Amino acid sequence: MTVSASSAMDTGSRLQAPTNRLLLGAGFMLLSALLFGIGNSAVRWASTVMDPLEVVFFRNLFSLLWMLPWALTAGAPACRAVLTERRLGPYLTRALTTLCAMTAWFYSIAHIPLPTATAVSFAIPLFVAAGAALILGEKVRPRRWAAVCAGFAGVMIVLRPGAAPLDLAFLALFAHCIAAAGTILQMRLLSRKDGTAVIVTFLGLLVTPMALVPALFVWTWPSWSVLGGLALLGGLLTLGQLAMTKALSLAESSAMMPYDYARLPFTAFVAWIAFGQTMDLWGWVGALVIAGSALYTMHRDVADGRKAQAQRA
Repeated sequence: MTVSASSAMDTGSRLQAPTNRLLLGAGFMLLSALLFGIGNSAVRWASTVMDPLEVVFFRNLFSLLWMLPWALTAGAPACRAVLTERRLGPYLTRALTTLCAMTAWFYSIAHIPLPTATAVSFAIPLFVAAGAALILGEKVRPRRWAAVCAGFAGVMIVLRPGAAPLDLAFLALFAHCIAAAGTILQMRLLSRKDGTAVIVTFLGLLVTPMALVPALFVWTWPSWSVLGGLALLGGLLTLGQLAMTKALSLAESSAMMPYDYARLPFTAFVAWIAFGQTMDLWGWVGALVIAGSALYTMHRDVADGRKAQAQRA
């Protein structure tokens, strides 16, 4: 009887472990969505007082400054290991795609209303899901494809193609989607070996000098008040990056990305408070479709995780 009880407890623990990772990952992803919603509003404000290329530089500079105390103390051994084991190559390629994605995003949200730009950016999970299957070898279940497609349908409801002309800002937005998908896939690969803080620290170390070069061509010195706002911006987006990286280390990227759809209602609310920007009825219908697809995915992933563990037990 004692052995049976012990076996039952072990089985229960095995059942809970993957489910807890999915739930924890979803929580970190939702936190990331909230922080990016607030941070992107700060980016839009900053882009009204200086060139977006400068905003990209200062965002990365302050992100690096936020992470340096950790990198020079508790995180020093882990950061040193990346250099001594000659694993800097993947970080360099990720820094390049991140710089491209960030520059395109900052430019686009300086010219496109935040809720609209956020809705278009939800094409990213389509590229992530395809890349996860083709590059990372992850198994993307039909339900996840369906959830991603449903979310994209919600994006189309928000946008209603043909309602606005396709200009340079929208082209930059689509370029952002492609580069951001590449960044997320690389983040998933890096998280298999390195911790969240290491990944974010090296991002700041590499992207900051890269971003300085184009910023020098449009350079103007910001005021102290603007610098304070940029420091806060860097902190918010760094926390968002940490939360997203942690989520992608807990579960497959194809499972986590649908939760990123929560950025739309978060961003729409912040944009309404900060700038008076609103979405019409169709925009909110699309947002409900997007949020519904993410919630359905979370429910099915938890149920599937419990079922698979029960079969193995």
